[in-house]
Amino acid sequence: MIESRCGILCSECPYKEQMNCKCCIHIEKPFWGESCPVKVCCENNGKVHCGLCEAFPCDLLHQFSYDEAQGDNGKRIEQCRKWCKD
Repeated sequence: MIESRCGILCSECPYKEQMNCKCCIHIEKPFWGESCPVKVCCENNGKVHCGLCEAFPCDLLHQFSYDEAQGDNGKRIEQCRKWCKD
């Protein structure tokens, strides 16, 4: 089941229940800010998730995946690859 645009597993997020988050594929505005550039890009390109994009993995997704403060060392990129195989 696809949970996000970028490959984050929302079911593993500690804020999902606390913030009553429905996952970014089901919400217009994320709880953490006005918008998410990855979500906006994906939706503007008509993609369900980043793994379906011709530019995958793009610089924007790579930047988020390896961000020192909030990155996951590429885990979300690998998840997008798994979703493409399913």
